[in-house]
Amino acid sequence: MKNLLKPLRVIISVVLFVAISFYFLDFANITGPHFWVGKVQLLPALLAGSFTLVGIWIVLTLIFGRIYCSTICPIGTLQDVINRISVWFNKGKKRRRKHFSYSRPKNILRYIVLAFTAATSLFGFQLFLLLLDPYSAFGRIMVNLFKPIYMFGNNVLAGMLTGMGSYTLYQVDIVLQSLLAFCIALITFGVIALMSWKNGRTWCNTICPVGAFLSLLSRFSLLRIRVDREKCNRCGSCAHSCKASCISSVAKKVDVSRCVDCFNCLEKCPRGALYYGFHLEKKKKHSLGSLKVTPPKSSYIPTKDELTDQGKRQFLVTAFTTAVAIPTLLAQDKKKAWNALSQPAGSRIDDHRKVPITPPGSESRANLLAHCTACHLCVSKCPSHVLKPALMEYGLAGIMQPTVSFEKGFCNFDCTLCGELCPTGAIRPLTVERKHLTQTGKVVFVEENCIVYKKGTNCGACSEHCPTQAIAMVPYKDGLTIPKVDTNICVGCGGCEYVCPSKPFRAVHVEGNVVHRAAKPFVERREKAVKVDEFGF
Repeated sequence: MKNLLKPLRVIISVVLFVAISFYFLDFANITGPHFWVGKVQLLPALLAGSFTLVGIWIVLTLIFGRIYCSTICPIGTLQDVINRISVWFNKGKKRRRKHFSYSRPKNILRYIVLAFTAATSLFGFQLFLLLLDPYSAFGRIMVNLFKPIYMFGNNVLAGMLTGMGSYTLYQVDIVLQSLLAFCIALITFGVIALMSWKNGRTWCNTICPVGAFLSLLSRFSLLRIRVDREKCNRCGSCAHSCKASCISSVAKKVDVSRCVDCFNCLEKCPRGALYYGFHLEKKKKHSLGSLKVTPPKSSYIPTKDELTDQGKRQFLVTAFTTAVAIPTLLAQDKKKAWNALSQPAGSRIDDHRKVPITPPGSESRANLLAHCTACHLCVSKCPSHVLKPALMEYGLAGIMQPTVSFEKGFCNFDCTLCGELCPTGAIRPLTVERKHLTQTGKVVFVEENCIVYKKGTNCGACSEHCPTQAIAMVPYKDGLTIPKVDTNICVGCGGCEYVCPSKPFRAVHVEGNVVHRAAKPFVERREKAVKVDEFGF
């Protein structure tokens, strides 16, 4: 049975890793809006209020150990892939052969990170949860780093097929969603890649809050990797293959809180001293007279220098927090500079928008900030490309969460895709009928910027593109007409803002609602038919 554990684990993890990766890369929405791979992740399920699913993961961890980390978590599988590449790279190089070794657990660091992340999230500050959630970090890596490469490959292949007369694939535009999101994704990937290249699953057992939470539960797991002390000869083969560095061959012990159930050690032990199962070892009976309390040979007594590690670890946590916060605070004072880098040149109405627009279905800015982990799935899948990662529109706590921008398009009147995709409940599903009456923002008309006012010529583009007829053209002067807005029936779709030709500042733009409102139903205006007798002249 133990010979099947690793192949089964590898098959499940590879299938889910490929499925989740393609889910983020898929720009044609082949996977559909109800693909389940994102909604089974632990932290998104918790934020979405799926307590049944969270309870299932807790029970499974108490029974089987950290199988979530070894099979379901995409960042865990990504670390395994990088580590496997490092093994292949070092293969045949005797002096640089890849071996792991036992290391003492960094419990203070990982539990401080867990407690700090949980505490700040409970008080409504999601930045650290946003940065450290493994599923969301993986999503940002896929969307911001690998999706442009994937789309470039699609364009190359589409060009080749078009030359051969096949139009199966089509060309797509490759754009950088946000410079800040790209940099954070690159740094995250670099740190994870470096740690896994050097030390396997160090990220899972030091930085990841989900891994720290599951480690608390796995201490009580029924099934775990165990050592048959009679068979073990302390050869160290198991420790050299343990990417979690949790097996001490000297002490003949496995730190189950760090074990991620990869099962690599089972096949490496030449004596079959390791097994995955219940504790079957029989305890020897001792008489009271012969009972002696002696410390095991492997008892570890910390030195004076090592006792100072607590202060060092706390210093590292403080340094990490400061390193994350300071650049972001500086960005707040340099918003225009960042916008100049992260947005295309032209009319930047977002610079003048007083209230940012949250996606339809998010209900309010508070709901979005409380539930969104910035996985960027909605940003990646939006067919109109109106969702982009926020810079400082929502403040420090909402960095990289989705906000609405009408520079590249407008929100399709009948589209409800983002709410169907969101795994955390930050954007809730809407029916098409409810979407038609959900007001995410209200149109604002600035007459001084209008083409009709400035150049004395007809326009009316905003009125033509308004699906609710919230903008109507009324008589102005010299036979011209000028826009007039009715904010009661406006839903904030941004069609008027996107098409407005006025430069450098648009004459119409949408101001967001902090809390989404219900728009009044609109009645479509129809021109009266004119009955013409005979030929009409």
